[in-house]
This record gives sequence, structure tokens and C-alpha cells, in this order.
Amino acid sequence: MNLHGKSILVTGGAGFIGSELSRQLLAAGAKVVIVDNLANGKRENVAEILGDACVLRVTDIRDYPAMQALVREADIIFHLACLGVRHSIHSPLENHAVNAEATLHLLKMAHEKGVERFVYVSSSEVYGTAMQVPQPETHPTFPMTVYGAAKLAGEAYTRAYHRTYGLPTVVIRPFNTYGPRCHHEGDSGEVIPKFLLRTLAGKPMVIFGDGTQTRDFTFVSDTARGIIEAGLAQAAIGDTINIGSGFEIRVRDLADEVRAVTGKTDAQVIHEQDRPGDVLRLYSDTTKARALIGFAPQVTLREGLARLLAWYQAQGKSPEELLAHEIVKNWEVKA
Repeated sequence: MNLHGKSILVTGGAGFIGSELSRQLLAAGAKVVIVDNLANGKRENVAEILGDACVLRVTDIRDYPAMQALVREADIIFHLACLGVRHSIHSPLENHAVNAEATLHLLKMAHEKGVERFVYVSSSEVYGTAMQVPQPETHPTFPMTVYGAAKLAGEAYTRAYHRTYGLPTVVIRPFNTYGPRCHHEGDSGEVIPKFLLRTLAGKPMVIFGDGTQTRDFTFVSDTARGIIEAGLAQAAIGDTINIGSGFEIRVRDLADEVRAVTGKTDAQVIHEQDRPGDVLRLYSDTTKARALIGFAPQVTLREGLARLLAWYQAQGKSPEELLAHEIVKNWEVKA
């Protein structure tokens, strides 16, 4: 699809993946409208791309009159706005309201407007712990958290709007993503940025459980590219597509990678109790993405970690300053 001059609405576009997605859409010639309430997203994530062709609307996606006005002007919607896994543990009702209910409202608006494409960005968390590996899109879905369940509900609503009303939709399931602007703070904090910053600060990396749990990590530029290409592929309409690296690594081995990249070979690890609702194994089967769009990650894990390290070092803040808002057991945040 030629994006030149297309008006694209990106919900959650000031967030980690959303800001990279917005950059790539803008580079492709689109006019981008970012919607973000800045609960997890940050204005500074997109500050340098704002201008005539890219605007930020600070709006909650549950503000339905405001969203209705924005959808009326959109040709294409990329829907990324959500509240995360750990948030769902302490605030399940709000998590469901944002991730599931607001998605249904947005689909109704998109159908009434007649958008050219509605791309719903889901999560590998819908699978739960892998029953077979690698995990194809046909793998059973048994989410472990309200977050995973709400994202799965959003998927189901999206597919239903395609089947019932003919809305041209695509569901994307990204696996774990990392890179510049990823979250280490609050209830959005994730393992790679936490490992890197804690190591740089001389603090131990914290592993929940024994560290044998696995993840499939993809660098953010690869994830965003996969979302755009799969989301806009004509052959993908009505389909559900994994975007991942096709490679799994144990969390304990990830700690070794962080030691190697930082040069801190003596960095310590401590083990804490298992996290509630933690998925034990994620490993993507990217056969469909390869067949549809020729998708293949361009950034290896080692290279991606080095890029993220360089990005942190260029921020002008010490690791200690960046860790000021880290919450180790971030599912225990009070609702």
C-alpha cells in the first residue's frame, strides 16, 4: 500500500513501540496523528517528529466523542494503546476497560467511517505458556493474566468486525520487544532495560523464579516494520500474524548476554519469587510472516543490546537517575 498522503491514526503512538511505528510511517510519506494519554507514553518519545505531517493529540481512547472526531479523519488505524501485563494484576477492571472495551468502541467507529485498514496490535501473551514450540498462530490461546485475556478479547472483536461487517482488519501478535524508549520504570518495566540499567548501576539483576523461563526478543525497529508491512499487506486482511525473532533465550542466559555487552562480567544476579501469572515459555513461529511479507529480523540480540546500551549512554542521565522510578515487584503497585 502506498502511504504517501494517507492519514494514519496511531493509538498509543507516544509509547515505546508506537513511537517507532510513527517514525516509520512518517518516513514512508504518511500523515500521522498520534493519540496518547501519556500514562505510559511520553511526549519526548515523539517530540522531534512533531510538525505539519505528525501531530500529537493527548487524549484517552476512552474519550469516545474525541476519538470519534479523530477516526472520521483517518484512512488507516494502527491500534496500539493499552495498559500492560503487570498493570492488569493490580488493576484488572481498568485494564479490561482500556484493552478490550475501548477496542470494541474503536472498531465500531472505524466501521462507521469505512477506514481502509484497521490494524490491531495484540500480544504474544494471548498464548500463555507454550504447549508446543515454536508457537504458530494456531497455537491454543490460554492467557495467564487479565492483560492477556483482554488483548485476546480485542483480537476476537477485531476478527468479528471483519467477518460480520467486512471491515478490513489485521491482527498482529508481537513477541517481546526491546530497544530505545523501552520501559524500565513503574508497572511497565521490562526485563532487558532493567537488566541493563541495574548492571550499569552496579546493582544485581533480578530474576523472578529460576531463570529457565524463555522469551523471544525482537528489536523495536524490526517489530515496528513487521507491524506495518503485515498490517498493510492485502493478503493479510482478516488474518492473525506473529511478529517475532523466531529465537528463544532463557532469562538466565539473557543475564549472560547483558554481562557480555556491558563488559561487567562479574555482574550479580539475585532470584526472587515467581511473578504471578508469569508465562514460562514464548517462542514465535514466524512462518506466516515470512511467507506473506518476507519478514526477517535485521538486528540480532547482541547487536540490539549494544544499540540500547549506547542509547542509554547518550541520554545524559546516570543509570542511578534512570532507575529512580523502578519498582522491582511492579505488580504490587497500588491501584
